[in-house]
Amino acid sequence: MKLLRIIKKIAGKIIRWGYKLTYKLIPIDPKLVIFISFHGRGYSDNPKAIYEQMIKDPAFEGYRFIWFVKHHKKKDLHIPKAKIVEYFSIPYFYYMSRAKFWIINCKMPTYISKKPDQVYLQTWHGTPLKRLAHDIDVAEDTTFYRSGVSYEAMVGSYDIDVERYNYMISPNRFCTKVFQTSFGIDRKRLIETGYPRNDFLTNHTKEDVIRVKKKYGIPLDKKVVLYAPTWRDNSYVAAGYTFKLEVDFHEWKKKLPADTVVVFKPHYLIINTFENDQELDGFLYSIPAEAEISELYIIADQMITDYSSVFFDYAILKRPIYFYMYDLEQYASDLRGFYLDIHKDLPGKVYRNEGKMLEDMARNNYDYEQLKQFNAQFNNREDGHAAQRVLDVLKKER
Repeated sequence: MKLLRIIKKIAGKIIRWGYKLTYKLIPIDPKLVIFISFHGRGYSDNPKAIYEQMIKDPAFEGYRFIWFVKHHKKKDLHIPKAKIVEYFSIPYFYYMSRAKFWIINCKMPTYISKKPDQVYLQTWHGTPLKRLAHDIDVAEDTTFYRSGVSYEAMVGSYDIDVERYNYMISPNRFCTKVFQTSFGIDRKRLIETGYPRNDFLTNHTKEDVIRVKKKYGIPLDKKVVLYAPTWRDNSYVAAGYTFKLEVDFHEWKKKLPADTVVVFKPHYLIINTFENDQELDGFLYSIPAEAEISELYIIADQMITDYSSVFFDYAILKRPIYFYMYDLEQYASDLRGFYLDIHKDLPGKVYRNEGKMLEDMARNNYDYEQLKQFNAQFNNREDGHAAQRVLDVLKKER
């Protein structure tokens, strides 16, 4: 096993070296677009929404579209009108050199090179509650991620990527301000369009709700509570990030109304699995970490989260959000810190005790006026047409 890892590491270095020597020799195809979502984890998020709008737009008729996805054959993935290429394969490097447009929602590796005539649209993947990059105020010896990189190396990797951006999507005025300080990007490259992935939340139908419930085997006649916690920067093993469930779902079953079920969706970075409890059959539905969370938003009547940015998107639906932050002191002090005052600015109340939270949920004790004010500030651009606004920008680069 160790020998195999060494061989893979050497092979990766050879491929990257060969790419550096040859990428300039490969001509750009003006009608080729590549898409990457979460480092090749799948077909999702803002790139997916932009792609689905792009294939409907007559301006992009005759274009070719390529999605880079890890282990795509094993996943048996099919994307209409697109070619799927294995992430970090030799064809991956070829098409990165060949494509006119890059549409990506995550930080790209520093070894990727971009030609002046290529167009890199960074869609990003959320409005941040936790501080990002240059905005993180930490001691000099602080390290980041499982790899333990220094603060200088961490922000340096962002700086390299940001320099390659032609455009970066901002969903709202708040992000337009924050992205300039956190990423060091100049205002003229930020396009304040709203997030394309949220067009689905505005435009979804009752048929979509029924389809998603059937997809995950959730009873059509039940109300749904979505529990979507985030990952912890400091909780990991060699293989990836882990998450320890600090909730008592048996207590949830007792205190929530009888017509309610819970859908648990871990963050996509979480690698550990969660054992099924037969006593919770028919009440608790565990959804794979890689599932498209926007589908779960539309079936959820209420949401519970913690420090995840999911609440920014879910708020668009104007449904109750509860914040269960059992480890608040540790999280705020040991990790990255927050942009918002969590006791004043969030669209819902912060709970340290799950019992009190469950009581308020059962009674529908929620401040909708607070939610209305939050949406006015953070979701004022979410009108169902964000993807088309992004395409209108890209059309200028054809």
